[in-house]
Amino acid sequence: MNSKFDKSTEYLSENNSIVVKNLTKVYHLYNAPQDRLKEALNPFKKSYHHDFYAMSDVSFSINRGETVGIIGKNGAGKSTLLKMITGVLTPSSGDIKTYGKISSLLELGAGFNPEMTGLENIYLNGTLMGYSHDEMEPKINDILEFADIGEFIHQPVKMYSSGMFARLAFSVSINVDPDILIVDEALSVGDMAFQMKCYKKFQEFQERGKTILFVTHALDTVIRYCNRGIVIDGGKLIFDSSPKEAVDIFKKILTNTFYNQIEDQNSNIDREEIPKGKLLKSYFDQSEEIDSYGNLKAEIVDFGIIDSKGNPAPIISFNSEFTIVMKVHFNQDIVDPIFAFTVKDSKGLEITGTNSLMKHIVLGNFKKDEIKSITFRQKANFQLGKYALSLGCVAINDTGVEVFNRLYDAIIFEVIGSEQMVGFYDLCSSIEVN
Repeated sequence: MNSKFDKSTEYLSENNSIVVKNLTKVYHLYNAPQDRLKEALNPFKKSYHHDFYAMSDVSFSINRGETVGIIGKNGAGKSTLLKMITGVLTPSSGDIKTYGKISSLLELGAGFNPEMTGLENIYLNGTLMGYSHDEMEPKINDILEFADIGEFIHQPVKMYSSGMFARLAFSVSINVDPDILIVDEALSVGDMAFQMKCYKKFQEFQERGKTILFVTHALDTVIRYCNRGIVIDGGKLIFDSSPKEAVDIFKKILTNTFYNQIEDQNSNIDREEIPKGKLLKSYFDQSEEIDSYGNLKAEIVDFGIIDSKGNPAPIISFNSEFTIVMKVHFNQDIVDPIFAFTVKDSKGLEITGTNSLMKHIVLGNFKKDEIKSITFRQKANFQLGKYALSLGCVAINDTGVEVFNRLYDAIIFEVIGSEQMVGFYDLCSSIEVN
């Protein structure tokens, strides 16, 4: 949808690539299927629906050559926004204007005919983008080379894996030389080598002054490749500025502290601490695979991760200081308990951890009904990605290790940043060339 704007609008300039003004998308939701028919046939125009705002009065402009990452929780309205920009959805109100040819990859295989071969689908997608068969001919070799799916290009795409779908669909989208590239989470599919090739293509597009707009849950991608970040929440544009600041805002939204902070600022209250009585673990997505066991002579009743400001932190910036916290309730008198944590990567490999015994800390006696908070403070200098945190409280006696309480894979957290490395840890190396 390419709507005309009033020339006086503050969003319009000669350098614009995409301009969105007061964009709103409303869906009518019905409690029962028959309510739709009742509403349509009611002679008094009685309403049987309630309105759901998937997008509410959103305005922004994107200049040529910008790479913009859109982040937000699931259901925030990110994909709806992209679909309206590309014309897949029609806005309920507001205006969109785009300048130049758009290539989009919103859903894997969208526009592909499953009965046709990959090669036939390349030409079909070219037609949908406005290219003739002859205009697509010079692009075929580049598309095939980038997709790198070999002889499968001559097979029906219904035989393709999701990774092959991604390779071909992205290759078509990126090799038709668009002015604007719009991508919705498609790069989460495919192996690492292909993803690196895609991001290299992103960098080539940036050097050529192309505009890239994409939705992702990989926050380190936003920091590394974007020069701007937009945060969407509840169908509204919450933040639009630098990628690092956008990620910081999103982290606060994830832990439900962003809106509270705004209220505190409006009330002239500077509040960093977790509200009294609220469990720290409630700020985190707890793992579905959590395994809790032990005799519960001492019980881990709360746990989580906080950043250097005391805020709950399910997302940690690389090399920043963070603290692992667990709160233990003693149901019996305990002598010299040992407190521990371990961190696993996404493949389940334990990559680090420690405990109070390893640190030569003798804790002494704890009385029944005492509650103690144990903290482990360190820097997040390990590989970017998602990790699972496990916690434990045990003791060593004549019979061996007595387990009071262990929580395996208690919560999931993520480390983000722009740094790249090999392996698990950054050794904080300095490089000199003499």
